[in-house]
Amino acid sequence: LQDITVDVEPGQMVALVGPSGASKTTFCNLVARFYDPSSGTVEVDETDLREVDVEVYRRQLGIVEQDIFLFDGTVAENIAFGRRGATTAAAREAAALAHAAEFIDELDYGYETIVGERGVRLSGGQRQRLAIARAILADPRILILDEATSNLDSESERFIQESLAELMKGRTSFVIAHRLSTIMHADLIL
Repeated sequence: LQDITVDVEPGQMVALVGPSGASKTTFCNLVARFYDPSSGTVEVDETDLREVDVEVYRRQLGIVEQDIFLFDGTVAENIAFGRRGATTAAAREAAALAHAAEFIDELDYGYETIVGERGVRLSGGQRQRLAIARAILADPRILILDEATSNLDSESERFIQESLAELMKGRTSFVIAHRLSTIMHADLIL
């Protein structure tokens, strides 16, 4: 990325579109402070992110990526990873908002079902809904969605879009997408 200057107001939805390799994910990785810029700054509330404690900042982020990270634990544990000390009841509520509760209830052990390493016992769409539930539970100030609905069929995507619209209210959101339906309501398109 070179010569990029973007001002984003709190609560705005920013869509990032473009071909593969256009640096959409790089932009979001800088916002998430997965790495620092080699020159220039990324600022939040006029403060250079390099001056902010990484752990404190990351607690303010919710991230749903195309490639979902799940660990070899239960469904409830994977959702609760979004907020330390979260109860099973809170995880269930987040799952309902992410339209994941129905498929979870159909699993052999429900919320206590072991998902396997990287979630291998779940479909791509199921893993994505768990990641969205995790982000809902985190109640982030800044939300990053990197192709968050790419592994979903059209009907599931419609339900998730409703959940994401609710989740994005009052939050600054960065959305990487190739589907027009995902970015139609953006305040700013880059």
